[in-house]
Amino acid sequence: MDTVVKKTFPVTGMSCASCAISVESMLKAQPGVVKAGVNFANSTALVEYKPEDTKPEDLKKAIQSIGYDIIIEQSPDVSDTLEALQKKAHSILRINTILAIAFSIPIIIIGMFAMNMPYANYIMWALATPVVIIFGRQFFIGAWKQARHRSANMDTLVALSTGIAYLFSVFNVIYPQFWNDRHLEAHVYFEASAAVIAFILLGKLLEEGAKANTSSAIKKLIGLQPKTVIRIDEEGNEQTTQISQVEVNNILLVKPGEKIAVDGLVTKGHSFVDESMISGEPVPVEKNEGAKVFAGTINQKGSFQYKAEKVGGDTLLAQIIKMVREAQGSKAPVQKLVDKVAGIFVPVVIAIALISLIAWIIWGGDNGFTHGLLAMVTVLVIACPCALGLATPTAIMVGVGKGAEMGILIKDAESLEVAHKVDVIVFDKTGTITEGHPEVMGVVWKNGVEQHLLSSILYSIEAQSEHPLAEAVTRYLKNENADNLLIHSFDSLTGKGVSAIYGNSIYFVGSSLLLEEIHVKVPDELKKQADEWLPRANTVIWFADHINALAVISIADKIKDSSASAVAELTKMGVDTYLLSGDNKQTTKAIALQAGIKNYKAGMLPAGKAEIIKELQQQGKTVAMAGDGINDSQALAQADISIAMGKGTDIAMDVAKMTLISSDLSYIPKAIKLSHKTVRLIRQNLFWAFIYNLIGIPIAAGVLYPVNGFLLNPVIAGAAMALSSVSVVSNSLRLKWSRL
Repeated sequence: MDTVVKKTFPVTGMSCASCAISVESMLKAQPGVVKAGVNFANSTALVEYKPEDTKPEDLKKAIQSIGYDIIIEQSPDVSDTLEALQKKAHSILRINTILAIAFSIPIIIIGMFAMNMPYANYIMWALATPVVIIFGRQFFIGAWKQARHRSANMDTLVALSTGIAYLFSVFNVIYPQFWNDRHLEAHVYFEASAAVIAFILLGKLLEEGAKANTSSAIKKLIGLQPKTVIRIDEEGNEQTTQISQVEVNNILLVKPGEKIAVDGLVTKGHSFVDESMISGEPVPVEKNEGAKVFAGTINQKGSFQYKAEKVGGDTLLAQIIKMVREAQGSKAPVQKLVDKVAGIFVPVVIAIALISLIAWIIWGGDNGFTHGLLAMVTVLVIACPCALGLATPTAIMVGVGKGAEMGILIKDAESLEVAHKVDVIVFDKTGTITEGHPEVMGVVWKNGVEQHLLSSILYSIEAQSEHPLAEAVTRYLKNENADNLLIHSFDSLTGKGVSAIYGNSIYFVGSSLLLEEIHVKVPDELKKQADEWLPRANTVIWFADHINALAVISIADKIKDSSASAVAELTKMGVDTYLLSGDNKQTTKAIALQAGIKNYKAGMLPAGKAEIIKELQQQGKTVAMAGDGINDSQALAQADISIAMGKGTDIAMDVAKMTLISSDLSYIPKAIKLSHKTVRLIRQNLFWAFIYNLIGIPIAAGVLYPVNGFLLNPVIAGAAMALSSVSVVSNSLRLKWSRL
């Protein structure tokens, strides 16, 4: 099977949604590219490609061939370099905007109030020239690049409109006789060409500022990474070193108030660590020897040493940043329609502008050409695909960013869009509804067995199992002084238990289903004890050889404090809840009752959980699944929206579309509310972006002129175009401050 690499590349040179479509189309056309999506809002390309068929260098050449560029370097300094480039570009944009406004104000004043002053046209020409040629040169450069590749974008619209208005005005200053001989006035539109550029530059400046706000979540996360760290060498000396130099198994020192640099295990010392930036939990977590620590979290009062386990891109924080960045760059399904519109938008607008000019020349009377030229310029100015291009991605970026700040990691835009449709949520029991920290409540042995040896065999088998219940058993037996014996042929019997061989005998640990399958005898005293435990919401597991059940163990796992309230809130929102568990019926029923879940099924194997979800989907339901274990991965993959509990296994988090870093279930209704609000924002943004163009373009073309004599001024059109993009981004930013 071919390897597929997924990478995010910053894109430079894009000025509108049409640019993003051009870059995306070119990427998709490259051999070896499986999938590509370009996000105009954060200027990134998310590309999945086969490294044996194409390389980033090939992608770069392809993008450069159509007038854009991508940054393919992946070194730790790239983000700093990119930030420096963005700051430089923003600084140039700010200077150009200020100067363009400063030069445009006197032109507008002369054009409106002092047209009859001596040399008015020459003064306006002198002031408009630097605005068009110097401060607005980016539009003409961009339009020329597009023209060379037989393409068009927003730069084309701005360059055509302002260029035509400027050249027409220059012609009228130099050769006014052409119009005077035809008994017409030689109008100049220097104020239109200069003010339009000034307004569009101002709009871009405001837009860039607003877009920077939408990615503030990423900046906050990146800001959690320290640049340097104290490493302890083999002689015990402290060395300050760059974080990029840290390797796995290095011993690092963290002092009070410092950020933890990489994921690791505490080897010496004791402290409390603030993990709120990753888990959302405000209470600092105590750390002793053997405790896990995560990059980006903040050490409180004590100092401790820890061994680096995951460094660089493997740390939890790096994975979170990667997930958030990819989610912010991904596309919601609704974006496909917008992309189609944006792809044909500019050519259609140019066609409408030309039709407006021709219509005015034919039916506009004596001033038909002048009015037609003005209408053409105004249509080109007012039609902006930016508002359309920004409508969905800005809302997605803010939604994903807000989720990340709350501890809800969303893998892609599609899941954020689909989550609001969820009408059924399926929960796993252990670690999801319950605490996931089960404790052994008691063990009863078969009469006449050698307890110490069997305890040691049971301990040795459970020590190799990854199941949370196994951990509870090993903890209990360790306190009972069980020995760790050499066992072999350990086998995990998915959904039923485990088996292993010690000496010449095979032993089993698992559920009553496993006992039925291997047909062992269950002594009366063990069966009686199991029947007593089951109604108390205790999980009962069995230890047996191939002939007899040797022991029955009672394990209790407390329900989480947040489970009942989260289920109640979901029910209030009209979402049905199901509990699917591999545990026995009595325990599952007791837990379901405590949590307030009406629908439950016990004794479920992983394939059975996935089958139940499939059945619900066939009934037309949109199903979410929340789980935390390897045994949940099949059901998570089947669900429309999969939610992994952050304290769960890596495989569950890999499969899941959403990950709750905190184990608090109240974040599930919050995630659904976040989806509702994001989708509402997308719809509002798209409505206003479409309405703006549907109303603005005909008015700019002059449809109101025969009715009331109204012709839209290009200056007002430029202001309206700038305002449309800013309003869409500002509307998306409202989500940042809304409460869930």
